[in-house]
Amino acid sequence: MTSSPRARYREHTRTEIKDIALRQLADGGAPALALTRIAKEIGLSGPALYRYFDSRDALLGELVQEAYADLGAAVHAAASGRPAEMPGRALLHTLADACRGWAITHPHRYLLIEGTPVPGPTAPHDALDSARAVLGPFLAAFREGRPTAAVQPVVAEMARWAEKDEAVGEWIRQYVPEAEEQPGHGTLLAGAVLARTHLHGVISLEASGRFTELGHPGETLLTAHIDSLADAFGL
Repeated sequence: MTSSPRARYREHTRTEIKDIALRQLADGGAPALALTRIAKEIGLSGPALYRYFDSRDALLGELVQEAYADLGAAVHAAASGRPAEMPGRALLHTLADACRGWAITHPHRYLLIEGTPVPGPTAPHDALDSARAVLGPFLAAFREGRPTAAVQPVVAEMARWAEKDEAVGEWIRQYVPEAEEQPGHGTLLAGAVLARTHLHGVISLEASGRFTELGHPGETLLTAHIDSLADAFGL
């Protein structure tokens, strides 16, 4: 169904507002985002801008949701493009590289969702589902995992979590349909959660410019972190 001219104009204006907001985020992070400056640049009055986003939090919330969606799309594309029998270690590297590639291409958007939390209720109500969609493909990398003693405490905690929270079990089965036994859930969850911490540590530092002029690029560090994680799970 073809949208009306008014609807197309509204969508165009909303897109323009978000594009300007993203430029402001790139220049100075979330604190630099100001609706009054956006309104001035786009040629709208302050009250007129509120017809498109009723608050700064609403605008930030939509930017958060879209960043999660785009990062998730990058990870899922990497997962779907892999050979069916790719070993877990190789899959883990493939997914980690996809995360890093998106993040260093869009550092301000990555830091919006994974950096210092923005004060106020900016996270959309389904942010948890969005975050799980990003992390979900990592679960499959640990299907053949054989956790070492070093990560067994995390595996045990994750197994208890899956046992208590049915939604977690459903999330696991969405990405690893054959994972029906609770002990296996612990290994998958522990691997994915630890992967997130490794990714966050390296990528957030790189995206925020902490490796500038240092002798250790993020790619090399991330490879080392992922290899150590794979070793810990016998991949």
